[in-house]
Amino acid sequence: MNKRIIGLTGGIATGKTTVANYLASAYHLPIFDADIYARDAVAVGSPILGAIAQRYGEQILLPDGSLNREKLGTIIFPQPDERHWVESLIHPYVLHRFQQAMPIAESSQTLLLVIPLLFEAQMTDLVTEIWVVRCSEFQQLQRLMQRNHLTKEQAQARIDSQLSLAEKAARATVVLDNSFTPESLTKQVDVALAMNI
Repeated sequence: MNKRIIGLTGGIATGKTTVANYLASAYHLPIFDADIYARDAVAVGSPILGAIAQRYGEQILLPDGSLNREKLGTIIFPQPDERHWVESLIHPYVLHRFQQAMPIAESSQTLLLVIPLLFEAQMTDLVTEIWVVRCSEFQQLQRLMQRNHLTKEQAQARIDSQLSLAEKAARATVVLDNSFTPESLTKQVDVALAMNI
């Protein structure tokens, strides 16, 4: 039987973490998270953080030498060329970490890869099926503003920097609608996991 590798994606603040946490707790699936690898990529002392600091100056660092994510966000989200430059450093690192980590879970029949930029980073080859978590555009904007304490304009810029939810959903194996209750979402996850895709 072939290994099932689920690529979980969706828009920013649509509920990917909720789905991943549920699959980890209810089904004990091994979870590999691109966001964790992306944070490691810019750890204090890393070559990638050094390159970012060289490009944008010491202002991009916090007093402890770590990356000031908020400051970086204000630079790269309004400027696609700058965002692409940063992503061109981080995406290959993240891909390498996935390739290293996945064989460790060889005894598991089903793996979950949480990759917010699955399409944008061209990592679809890593997975056997794609689950997209979506909600209404209004909900996404409100959730992001609330979660990250952003203005409407800042939140919209982050949403616009990603492929649209409609486009992601069109390329998905499974679409999970997180517009309703948490119970509704977990029920959809149960059904999707039971499917023999």
